[in-house]
Amino acid sequence: MNGGRVALFLSAALCAPLAFAQAPPAKPARPAKPAVSKEPAVAPGTEAVVETAKGTFTIRLLPELAPRHAALFVKTAKAGAYDGTTFHRIIQGGIIQGGDPLTKDPEKASLYGTGGLGLLTAEFSDRPFVRGTVAAVRKPSSPDSGGRQFFVVMQDQPSMKGQYTVFGEVVSGMEVVDQISTTPVDGDKARERVEMTVTVQEPKAAP
Repeated sequence: MNGGRVALFLSAALCAPLAFAQAPPAKPARPAKPAVSKEPAVAPGTEAVVETAKGTFTIRLLPELAPRHAALFVKTAKAGAYDGTTFHRIIQGGIIQGGDPLTKDPEKASLYGTGGLGLLTAEFSDRPFVRGTVAAVRKPSSPDSGGRQFFVVMQDQPSMKGQYTVFGEVVSGMEVVDQISTTPVDGDKARERVEMTVTVQEPKAAP
């Protein structure tokens, strides 16, 4: 694996390349942990509707598992910062990966996968990685490097448990995720732009 690549490790059963995002060579430096997020708490039951040209799917956030990651996702979505980003990396039958702010610019294709990371410390849990799990991308060399990028699991990935931060699950529209995963690729990089728009739906207050 080339240095500086961000990896999302898939189970050996896939017999597919690691799910990673390319990163520029890093200058030697003492690693520093990201600052702890102080975003407002996310209410249980909060959902995010992800709209694409291939259809719409809904993520239920899991702040009880990863409060900081859920809060950053909500903050990013409410600011419109996910809108126009793409699912830039696809392992067919494995994962779809998106949310990199750099993917808004087609001229920065060589940098796709390197943006929006290094913002959060890990919030690992015992939650199993089953089909529809939504988790944070991180660098292989640093568990505390999550941020705005996320991935959706297409099939059960038991080897990922405790290695990546789970902060959501797809509760409707998984067939759309399947459709996105059929996007033509060069290796594991999408040849077509599958842009997203993300809208947060907060639970209604009890009467």
